[in-house]
Amino acid sequence: MEVDPLETATEAAEERRDSSDRAASRLTAMVAIAVALLATFLGICRVKDENIVKAMERAESERLDHWNFYQARNIREEVARATLAQLTVARAVASADKRGEYEKPIAFYEKLVEDQAKKKEDLKVEAENDEKTYKALKSRDDQFNLSDASIAIAISLLAVTALTKKRWLYGLAMVPTVFGVAIGVAGFAGLNWHPESFIQLLR
Repeated sequence: MEVDPLETATEAAEERRDSSDRAASRLTAMVAIAVALLATFLGICRVKDENIVKAMERAESERLDHWNFYQARNIREEVARATLAQLTVARAVASADKRGEYEKPIAFYEKLVEDQAKKKEDLKVEAENDEKTYKALKSRDDQFNLSDASIAIAISLLAVTALTKKRWLYGLAMVPTVFGVAIGVAGFAGLNWHPESFIQLLR
């Protein structure tokens, strides 16, 4: 029995087409799984980032409040010091029998100056702590922003991969995927990984 070359060529072409279809189908499945996982991770990151932004706003508000109270305490301290200085001078020039009248108000203003100075320093410490909290939260916010941007690039590359069926594009998409997931996990874990050069591009 003779082999029909045309039939053999047709079968080989069909096998190649089937193999190509299977490879394309596998690639499409890989793209779909990657997009689904990235979209889920992106959604979780955004929820966390929104909570961090709210905490940043609260820390900034508290910082401003503490500095405003600090200024108010400072003004009270200065007024009390000025009054104390006036009372001290008045006592010095008063007659001997009138000097005793100044002791009680002078003691009151001395205590007031000391009290305002202490409360002012406490407020300064609180304001500085608020600022540290804000900076720490801002660092984590930057990490989530960079993660969002990287994952958005990865999803775009995966979309092009699904259209063109180019396997090398899938490999390229994994670069921003790995980076985006890594910096997102660093944000969740509170790790001090802060690639400044990339973050500056988002500002």
